[in-house]
Amino acid sequence: MIPIAIRGIQLTSLVDFPSEVCTTVFLGGCNFRCPWCHNADLVLRPSVLPEISPAEVLNLLIRRRSWVQAVCITGGEPTLAPGLEEFVRSLKSRGFKVKLDTNGSQPDVIARLLAGDLLDYVAMDVKAPPEKYDLLTGTRADLEAIKESIALIKNSRVAYEFRTTVVPGLLEEEDLLAIGQMLAGARHYVLQQFRTAGTLLNPGLRELLPYPETTLDHIAARLQPFLAEVEVKS
Repeated sequence: MIPIAIRGIQLTSLVDFPSEVCTTVFLGGCNFRCPWCHNADLVLRPSVLPEISPAEVLNLLIRRRSWVQAVCITGGEPTLAPGLEEFVRSLKSRGFKVKLDTNGSQPDVIARLLAGDLLDYVAMDVKAPPEKYDLLTGTRADLEAIKESIALIKNSRVAYEFRTTVVPGLLEEEDLLAIGQMLAGARHYVLQQFRTAGTLLNPGLRELLPYPETTLDHIAARLQPFLAEVEVKS
């Protein structure tokens, strides 16, 4: 039995895996406490959510293979799950493409998955410039681990994106430019508009108004010299 706790599943997604129709699988637990996270139960109280067995998910995917040939594994933070590699191998052996969403805190796990040719796409959330990482993640973040994950992903052969959720009051234009310099040379960087949907870790942020899209477009233009492609997602 694969030692992995699946706490949610979205059968069909058109947005979680670029250029693919995918099934999204949610793993519980996270080592960060980002106040804007909209999956509070997955992060803080995963045990209150129903657990779905990997075997059940695999059987479901096989039955729906004619519609969906890709899987996005998200969280929470998937790289904390001891059975992640085994689960990904079980997906790949059945012919499914796999995308991993990660905060980059476990570069050893990312390295093993990349070395095994087990990933088709990686999306890494870069939360903040180095000096704000502890504040915005609510932890003592290991910045060397974050930088190692960035380098692993940038130097890999798989498709990838780095992304930052732009929260007013927490991240300013200069912060995003500093992140751009951290990621210099990356193929794809996404500025994600802050949204108040879901169950936020800090419910007080629900009153925030997101930055106007014109502001994000302006920041994207300033980031362009550092990066091959900068995208704004609203």
